[in-house]
Amino acid sequence: MIDFHNHVIPGVDDGAADLDASRAALAEYQAQGVTALIATPHLRGSETINEGMRELWLTRVDAAWERLREMASAEFPGLRLERGAEVMLDVPLPTLGDARIRLAGTRFVLVEFPFMTVPPRASEVLFELAMAGWTPVLAHPERYANLDTGPDGAAEWHRRGTLLQVNCGSLLGKYGPTARDVAWGLLKAGVVDYLCSDFHTRGSLHLAACRAELERRGGAAQAALLMERNPALLLQGAPPEPVPPLEGGGLWKRLFGRG
Repeated sequence: MIDFHNHVIPGVDDGAADLDASRAALAEYQAQGVTALIATPHLRGSETINEGMRELWLTRVDAAWERLREMASAEFPGLRLERGAEVMLDVPLPTLGDARIRLAGTRFVLVEFPFMTVPPRASEVLFELAMAGWTPVLAHPERYANLDTGPDGAAEWHRRGTLLQVNCGSLLGKYGPTARDVAWGLLKAGVVDYLCSDFHTRGSLHLAACRAELERRGGAAQAALLMERNPALLLQGAPPEPVPPLEGGGLWKRLFGRG
């Protein structure tokens, strides 16, 4: 499996507090069958448009990244480690020209909405990112309290080129019943492109358990695409393959449509 949403770089956000926490997280990833990671510390879009703030963030993360990379190279030689960021869209169009902000230096960029709420004109913001030459990958759409199931919601974002990344923990109910139901609904509608951990190095890593539950529900083919094939394509800078809807998703297909 490949995971590109996590917070394992030490001491830069609300993820790994230090290198020991990073080390324990990498060991757990490897134990669950992960072969590649893209580390994605939090970054506000407003920080990217101010050159001084952007360089300050990059300098701080660069130093922590080097510590992580050196440790991983020595202790986890079979684990591929790349970097990016989880960019909060607190401004409509962040500055994404620096490859260190994008996922493994590709045109793909992991984004999230502020305050776990879909802002007004979200469709236009995501579309403008795509028009600027980037491919937005929206983190955890299932967790936004006001996710729209109508024409301006997930299906429209997907149709216009935004890719959707659901958290594994959501499928297991770790963020509550609403996020769980929406996450499964998105899968049943066939508009999810990736499953990732969003692991902050505390508590349990849910990748293996999530995959087992998906396979138990008849989604072995979907799990392979969501957790192996499509993230591998992302690492190559290539778009994901379509993921077939899970069976039994008639209502959700009507609500979310096919992207």
